[in-house]
Amino acid sequence: MSRLVVVSNRVGIPDGSARAGGLEVSIRPALKKRGGIWFGWSGKVAEERTGAAKTVEHDKVSYITIDLLKGDYEEFYNGFANRVLWPILHYRLDLAEFTRRDLGGYFRVNQYFVENLERVLRPDDVIWVHDYHLMPLAQILRERGHKNRIGFFLHIPCPPPEILTGLPNHERLIPALCHYDLVGFQTENDANNFSRYLANEVGLRRAGDDGFYYEDRVVHIGIFPVGVETEAFTRLARRAISTQFVSDVMASMSDRALIIGVDRLDYSKGIPERLNAYERFLANFPDWRGLVTYLQITPRSRTDIREYADIGRLVGETVGRINGTFGEASWTPLRYINKAHSRSSLAGLYRYARVGLVTPLRDGMNLVAKEFIAAQDPDDPGVLVLSRFAGAARECSAALLVNPYDSEGVAIAINRALGMPLEERRMRHQANYAALTRNDLTQWAERFLGRLEEHVPAETETRPAARRSGGAVA
Repeated sequence: MSRLVVVSNRVGIPDGSARAGGLEVSIRPALKKRGGIWFGWSGKVAEERTGAAKTVEHDKVSYITIDLLKGDYEEFYNGFANRVLWPILHYRLDLAEFTRRDLGGYFRVNQYFVENLERVLRPDDVIWVHDYHLMPLAQILRERGHKNRIGFFLHIPCPPPEILTGLPNHERLIPALCHYDLVGFQTENDANNFSRYLANEVGLRRAGDDGFYYEDRVVHIGIFPVGVETEAFTRLARRAISTQFVSDVMASMSDRALIIGVDRLDYSKGIPERLNAYERFLANFPDWRGLVTYLQITPRSRTDIREYADIGRLVGETVGRINGTFGEASWTPLRYINKAHSRSSLAGLYRYARVGLVTPLRDGMNLVAKEFIAAQDPDDPGVLVLSRFAGAARECSAALLVNPYDSEGVAIAINRALGMPLEERRMRHQANYAALTRNDLTQWAERFLGRLEEHVPAETETRPAARRSGGAVA
């Protein structure tokens, strides 16, 4: 079996912390099973570039990290990645702030990644690149002569060509993905959007059902929805419900029903819209006042980006307004927490909650939705209220699917979830749980890597005789 080399913006180095992000949770089982290398940014900003990568060895995996200069960080990470690619790929052209300097920094850092990565690469390594930070990485590797099998997985949404073409220099960046052997997406909609772009904007010719001819290779496109370790998370939640932390939260609820939301503070998560819906719920269904508490756990992120500071202020003001309007001396309708919690603590809270509110405006998948389902007691499960614009909605169709922009509709769904009969709750949970087990996280990486490794090397693939003009196959 070829060595696996994972490349991502950040590296999840084992440090004893109980917290883990979605990318880390997704990748770690594959590396644990196969061993290999996880390469990426250390998260540190250095005063000067030393060119020295740092390596941590742990459980058959080499975690190799490099530092970035302050200019790299500002232009690559804060700039093009999070002020241009993130909003546009989440369908928010209005929030993109493009500068050529940031675009140059984005390509410069990708080049720097490759220069360090190739020092440890072997010719037969299988390279798996993750997410929007590193879209051009395969092209740079190919230009430097590397013929490895290289796959790419986009964890966030891929919008339709009508939005992708609003990305400045899209004709330079999006076709760069064709230098990968396999490009994976969360949903069929995302894969179709990318395929439409290649066909309509680049003019590529189809290669079978799942690929396109590009120069001397075939780029294959696949759908690989990320899952969770379903049974393991169920066991974790079952244990966590008895921990001191969860017991203290339960005691503080005074037998009130718990509604829970867990999101990073990001405009794509729809938190202001969700709070407005909860406010409408309290106004329209007054019988629930004093009987329910909504806990929103929202760790802050990217606080040095203006849009994130703005949404933080808006959410804080909305929380104050709701508690000021509806709160009583003996009851706080909304608890808003900016502190991150361990997966164990969250698992216990999910199991205790009566309703899970997962209502992003747009999300590639959203593992909170799946973890909430996995955490439930099948004999007395809570109800998931889920945005139809989250990738998870394709699998978790037995949730109450809502339009997050429709505060009235979300308020009605909250009321329905709280009053749902036990038999219906069990039926919905059983259907959603079955969907999770069919696409368990333990199978996700193997499906992707199996597809990547089944294709012959790019340089030996054949295609019909064609003449290229510009970026398209004629």
